[in-house]
Amino acid sequence: MSENSKNPVDTELRRLEKRVDDLVSVIARLREENRALRQRQDSLATERAALVQKNEQVRTRVEAMIGRLKTLEHGA
Repeated sequence: MSENSKNPVDTELRRLEKRVDDLVSVIARLREENRALRQRQDSLATERAALVQKNEQVRTRVEAMIGRLKTLEHGA
């Protein structure tokens, strides 16, 4: 074995380098996951806004129908 492979400092440096590489990989994965989650959140917010608008339109139509039915009821 060479002297470098027996050196505890070299061994520790290789261990730390491996750990840093692992952490860099984790950070890259988390960034991608975060990007995907933000995109999904934006998509859901857009979908929610559309549903709220549709709900309001339906509410307005139902209230108008109820008004017309009351008018018909009082006129009969």
